[in-house]
Amino acid sequence: MQWRSIVVGLVVLRLSLSCVVWLAFGLGHNVSWGFNFPLNFNLQTLDLKLFKDETEAFKGNSWSQRIPSGKYDEPRTSCPKIGEDSPQKSYMNFYDGNKDEYVKRYNTFPDTLKAQMKAQAKDMFYFGYDNYMKYAFPEDELNPIDCQGRGPDVLNPSNININDVLGNYSLTLIDTLDTLLVLGNITEFQKAVKLVIDTVSFDKDSTVQVFEANIRILGSLISSHILLTDPKHPFGDVAIEGYDNELLHMAHDLAVRLLPAFENTLTGIPYPRVNLKTGVPADSINETCTAGAGSLLVEFGILSRLLGDSTFEWVARRAVRALWSLRSKETGLLGNIVNIQTGQWVGKQSGVGAGMDSFYEYLLKSYILFGEKEDYRMFQAAYESIQNHLRRGRESCNEGEGDPPLYVNVNMFSGQIMNTWIDSLQAFFPGLQVLSGDVENAICLHAFYYAIWRRYGALPERYNWQLQAPDVLFYPLRPELVESTYLLYQATKNPFYLHVGMDILQSLEKNAKVRCGYATLHHVVDKSKEDRMESFFLSETCKYLYLLFDEDNPLHKSENKYIFTTEGHIVPIDQRFREKQWEDLFPLGEGETPEDEPQNPPSNTSNCGRIPDSRRFALPLKSVYMRQIDHMVGLF
Repeated sequence: MQWRSIVVGLVVLRLSLSCVVWLAFGLGHNVSWGFNFPLNFNLQTLDLKLFKDETEAFKGNSWSQRIPSGKYDEPRTSCPKIGEDSPQKSYMNFYDGNKDEYVKRYNTFPDTLKAQMKAQAKDMFYFGYDNYMKYAFPEDELNPIDCQGRGPDVLNPSNININDVLGNYSLTLIDTLDTLLVLGNITEFQKAVKLVIDTVSFDKDSTVQVFEANIRILGSLISSHILLTDPKHPFGDVAIEGYDNELLHMAHDLAVRLLPAFENTLTGIPYPRVNLKTGVPADSINETCTAGAGSLLVEFGILSRLLGDSTFEWVARRAVRALWSLRSKETGLLGNIVNIQTGQWVGKQSGVGAGMDSFYEYLLKSYILFGEKEDYRMFQAAYESIQNHLRRGRESCNEGEGDPPLYVNVNMFSGQIMNTWIDSLQAFFPGLQVLSGDVENAICLHAFYYAIWRRYGALPERYNWQLQAPDVLFYPLRPELVESTYLLYQATKNPFYLHVGMDILQSLEKNAKVRCGYATLHHVVDKSKEDRMESFFLSETCKYLYLLFDEDNPLHKSENKYIFTTEGHIVPIDQRFREKQWEDLFPLGEGETPEDEPQNPPSNTSNCGRIPDSRRFALPLKSVYMRQIDHMVGLF
């Protein structure tokens, strides 16, 4: 392998669950970007001789190289043909799926086992939820080891790891409302809604992160209100006698308290935090992450359209436009940390994980919900830039030679690799790829994260793909891998993903279950724990696990179509959200013309992009590539 010398080092400052700053400093360090794959690596006694020679094998296909195939969006007029003498054909002829242990392990999943896993996912949720209600409510979170409640750290206001999220407003109960409906517990849902209405107030001296309050609290209130008042009753008759839109009023009240974040900012990009009683703190910083500032549009947009008040969507869309205008003219990429007054990029790292993830997600989901062509145009351009500059490895997921596809962290201006780690939040990206129609790339990327899970029984917060070891060792019960697993199963119906879900479920039971709930893993290797169960464990992780195994859930059987917010809250794709009672207040951006409209959303009209029905009865990723990934993460 070729060895390259880079200048890299990292100072890590964790701003919040979603915003992480990575500051580079000079430190000489030698790393190899390509994977050390033995030239005659024996795959289960199959002497594949994967590569004729080292140079040919990794030229253009290792993680240090861009894919040399030109612009991502160049159309193909026909599928590439593989001739009899093609290296791809001869390479794959060494694989006999009928005799392979991967096929034997993953190609079936009995209905009885599916029912058992569904019951286990339900039990997991209620073990956490019931103990929260018993030991923690009305506080924000449950400490599952000590069986006590947790609220804001009032003695240490600078403890943003806690205070960004906990606002003294019964966070876990609110965040969990629609999960109760997914599990079919209408009675408990109605009881919980009444508790929220009767006991929760946002008139609190709490300084919270705008992003977290939006996705966890505002999103759940809006979702629950919509499900309560939906005349089609997808979950049955969930109406509460005498309900007078209280959840919607609460959502409105909270959103108004978040609005000061958008004031006195020269760019329109909001401050990261507000005090719910007094507004932006006097000592507030002028830096925020791209995801935190640019992932408000779904919740704020729905609220505006429910209320007939453009204010909330207007400020959220203005922030997205401001961030978009700051992207690199050379690469089309955005950075991860920006100064809200100057518009200068403080963090120049571009990736698909922490600090950026939900920005991309909400460009697409906003288009799906609201039908605003501007949103899809931005998503198309962003995805093209990601494919051109962040994607490394072989060009095709399921064909050819070289490293498997992976999305690395690069400098937003040069496209050069900045470090050799990926973070657990990136595991959401295969789910977004499914939503955009790029199922093949989703299959490959998901397989890599699943391999890491299998090695540790969890996803470390940061994994160094060069060193084949975690860089940051904790796992706070995040849902991203489960979410992508669920969406890939919905797209392919391949039993492989049921096995993935079962592995995740059993790992959580084995490694995270404690006296009163499920605890954050402090160290994914030695499985030591921290006394914290974040609200998203019940809101998302348990929800997606349950839905994965519940084929007959009303969400899957309803004539309506639904989409999940970035916190896993359910909102219908409804025509009323595509209608607004105000004129478009946004002028065209610089260099745009009315003709600059996006193409139709991905429809996979080319057979090249489709998943054939026959693929449902075979591994989604060929066994030889799965074995390659397993070796790369140190499974053998």
